[in-house]
Amino acid sequence: MSVLHVDWTRCDGRGHCSELLPEVLVADEWGYPLSRDGAREIPDAVLRHAKLAVEHCPLMALRLTPT
Repeated sequence: MSVLHVDWTRCDGRGHCSELLPEVLVADEWGYPLSRDGAREIPDAVLRHAKLAVEHCPLMALRLTPT
């Protein structure tokens, strides 16, 4: 498993990550990503989607770290 970190100083709530990773993230009313279940761990089954979200974040506000 990996952990998804959001750099809140970079994130501007565009919502790309929650669109690319709907299994884990949901956008709040302003577009900022929130964990669906409160956890930041990314299951291996959706790790590929998490990597895409990190790669496509326009402000590089996301990163994955191994647990």
